[in-house]
Amino acid sequence: MGGFSGGCLCGAVRYTVAGDPVRVANCHCDDCRKVTGASFATNVFVKEEELTIESGVTKSYQHQADSGNTMTKKFCPECGSQIFSVGTGSPGMVGIKVGSIDDASGIKPQITVYAARALPFSHIDEGTEIFQEMRSK
Repeated sequence: MGGFSGGCLCGAVRYTVAGDPVRVANCHCDDCRKVTGASFATNVFVKEEELTIESGVTKSYQHQADSGNTMTKKFCPECGSQIFSVGTGSPGMVGIKVGSIDDASGIKPQITVYAARALPFSHIDEGTEIFQEMRSK
């Protein structure tokens, strides 16, 4: 893939990533469903040092995740699009919501987490490594 770019719905926040994703995960946890308004979220994890905010600023919201980690959701203060997340359980990593990527056609999920919580109509990608809850490190 060799890097990618993206931003929020209104265009106020723009970012670039210099490297390839470290991991791509489909997550069916309650938090991901609520923050996306969808049946699951696809999170693209990158090294923090490879992410550059090109324009705009984000606001933050912190909460305790199902995993017990403290999560910080970062979103555009203008349009409300959640773009990034960072968690105490994965220092140095940033999760990027796949819907914020300009061209996500090259993104391929590798794992599915919280599959036990998937809604009955949700598709579980059998081509991923599937974890019923959070994967162990």
